[in-house]
Amino acid sequence: MEEQDHVVSLIDEEGNEHQFIVVDVFLVEENQYVVLVPLASMEGEDEESESGGEEEAFIFRLAEKDGEQALEEIEAEEEWQRVAEAWEVRLQEMEEQEDQPEE
Repeated sequence: MEEQDHVVSLIDEEGNEHQFIVVDVFLVEENQYVVLVPLASMEGEDEESESGGEEEAFIFRLAEKDGEQALEEIEAEEEWQRVAEAWEVRLQEMEEQEDQPEE
């Protein structure tokens, strides 16, 4: 998937820059969402992480502001639940496709 090679930089509240890899972009109820994984965790993916080997992922809503794409935090609990559930289903489907032998 083309998005997997994209790296984005985000600035936190303290002004620190963090780089993320775009893992997936998907649609839920007419809104687009993006899944980001910290670049540092992808670079060290051979090493065992403290979270039991699972990568930390962040999901943001894609929005257009002043003619440019922007990432927005998902603040509403109901929206977060719908999006997280949709991402889990997509992740499971991707894993199942990887497990299927090629013909």
